[in-house]
Amino acid sequence: MKLSRSFSVLLLLSALVFLAGASAAQTLNFASTQFRPIEEQQFFREQVLAPFVAETGIQVNMIAEEYAPFFSRLQAEARTGRFETDVFGTLHGDFPALLAEGIPMELPDPQSLPGRTFIEELVKLGQVDGQQIYVPWTQATYLMAANKKALDYLPEGADVGALTYAELLEWAKNLYEATGSAKLGLPAGPQGLFGRMLHGYLYPAFTGHQVQKFDSPDAVSMWSYLKELWDYVHPSSAIYENMADPLLLEEVWVAWDHTARLGPAIREFPDNFVLFPSPAGPYGRAFITVINGLGIPKGVQDFDLAWRLIDHLTHPETQVIVLEGTGFFPTTVEAASYVPQGANKLLADAVAAQASAPDALVSLLPVGLGARDGEYVPTFKDAFEAIVLRGQDIETVLARQGARLRELFEDTGADYPQP
Repeated sequence: MKLSRSFSVLLLLSALVFLAGASAAQTLNFASTQFRPIEEQQFFREQVLAPFVAETGIQVNMIAEEYAPFFSRLQAEARTGRFETDVFGTLHGDFPALLAEGIPMELPDPQSLPGRTFIEELVKLGQVDGQQIYVPWTQATYLMAANKKALDYLPEGADVGALTYAELLEWAKNLYEATGSAKLGLPAGPQGLFGRMLHGYLYPAFTGHQVQKFDSPDAVSMWSYLKELWDYVHPSSAIYENMADPLLLEEVWVAWDHTARLGPAIREFPDNFVLFPSPAGPYGRAFITVINGLGIPKGVQDFDLAWRLIDHLTHPETQVIVLEGTGFFPTTVEAASYVPQGANKLLADAVAAQASAPDALVSLLPVGLGARDGEYVPTFKDAFEAIVLRGQDIETVLARQGARLRELFEDTGADYPQP
């Protein structure tokens, strides 16, 4: 029986539509504000995405861009209801604006992904009103490092993996008395990152908050502690901008800094050093995490394919590839077992230990300060210079700087950062 010409054409068109749909279903658009430099994009496509494409046959189109075009495109897709983006990755602090536009969908529990255990504190950061809006992807942070020689002078009963600030002070005293010089180093120079230790480590550990209790009695106690500790801090700390060189030269035996700035010393002599979490104070073991998350838009065309890409990107073995190629750290506990022995394993183990500590207290960078973002850290550093370096009255300085800090958040309308 012959088919009519019109019916044949209809069948042909239907087949083409089906094939086009099948083809589209096998291509994922992955938008990311991370890994934007050309060499990082190339690494990510060749070392991270290519294995996924080879294994699944699903093509991945990576769109690496600055936040403004990234947000504008997702916003436009949400408002028209025509989503081209299947998966997106960006900083934790970017998600509130995306959520305000109704872009991220509620995701399954990340812990349901097989073969990995996400650090619980990082999973919680991806939750809003009980909904999981992102899966923890990568993280960066700051750690303590010590020459193994320093371990002989730990206070009796102290565990370097669960150190307190009181024990750090006693340790610094012991080192001073044993060697005749201050062996604790902090990056308090003009381009150093000691300001991050002040607002993201010391303040939350001693007061429970970065901002709300800036001039409280707890804060006075913290500054009194820091004044005493500073007597045992290497005098060149006021000009140190990173701690790798002082550690390598053995000017200092114990130091705190960003993982990227400690890295050169650890990579040169990994057998000479130990890395460990920052100390704990009365309110917990506070530390800064700069976390990236993976989300899926509500209007995604094929959730299962999108979730499959997230499964790949967060697999411990994939996260280790990212660590070795970019320096971004894993968010899963199991990733440490995939890291070869050496500097990266030392760093990754310490990052995981800090993030998963039972008394962990996560500090996040402020969001929403806009053009005045550059005023936040200097408020803490100015207090440090006045109180510790110039010996000014603690309560007077805190009253002045606290008023400036509150004015900053009131004028910008930004929320106080966690905690």
